[in-house]
Amino acid sequence: MKKRDIMTPIGIALGSTMILVGIYFNSGLDGFSTFLQLSSFIIVIGGLFGALMINFNMKEIKLTGKVFKEAFSKSDHNLKELIQLFIHLSEKARREGLLALESELEELDDEFIKKGVYLAIDGIEPEVINDIMNAEITAMEERHGKGRSIIEKAGEYAPSWGMIGTLIGLVLMLNNLTSPETIGPSMAVALLTTFYGMVLANLVFIPISGKLNNMTEEEVFMKQVIIEGVIGVQSGQNPKILEEKLSAFLSNEELKEDEEVIEEEVIGETANES
Repeated sequence: MKKRDIMTPIGIALGSTMILVGIYFNSGLDGFSTFLQLSSFIIVIGGLFGALMINFNMKEIKLTGKVFKEAFSKSDHNLKELIQLFIHLSEKARREGLLALESELEELDDEFIKKGVYLAIDGIEPEVINDIMNAEITAMEERHGKGRSIIEKAGEYAPSWGMIGTLIGLVLMLNNLTSPETIGPSMAVALLTTFYGMVLANLVFIPISGKLNNMTEEEVFMKQVIIEGVIGVQSGQNPKILEEKLSAFLSNEELKEDEEVIEEEVIGETANES
């Protein structure tokens, strides 16, 4: 399940605010108008989209909006809950058999878990289950990588088009050195295109690309845990052993939290007995 992630808009807003504050402290409110140059913006944005249209086909370009949307959302992954789910499935499978797990699947939203458990119910060998589910992970990584590559390329092209705008401005300036009044506007175009390109690349495209890559890695990690859980349930592992095995995926901080919870429960039970 996807949730809204406020960190991306907060990060972009914070970066933009710091730029505006820097401009204000250096030149006051009048300085903002200096950084508004339509021709520079057109060079960077127009050139950027032109380059992307050459690099990618129309079907891939249409995915850009969907890919951007992913950066403003986050998956509701909870590793502890996932481990508890497989412990529960393991206990039920040992008591009632693998076929009894079908009723549990109706309440699950995760299609990857459902697919794995159904394979287990069908009696597929653990090695085959591992191969099938890992193949799905590989396919997912390729899909995500293709969508992310559009943002990565935008991050590469934006500074380059900023430099192209700088060259245009310098050519215009050098061509009109006899007219002093044209030097200022030409230099503005020259410098602002680089500014726009660098800001777009380093505040929007590159950070979003990095975030999408982190999200993919997190999803792959969770799916690897699911594979281990499914194989553990299918092979009839003892729930305690399965819990120990899956707990290896928890971070030291999460393990420490679990230990503290257990200690509190023991202290509470001791207090009640006394």
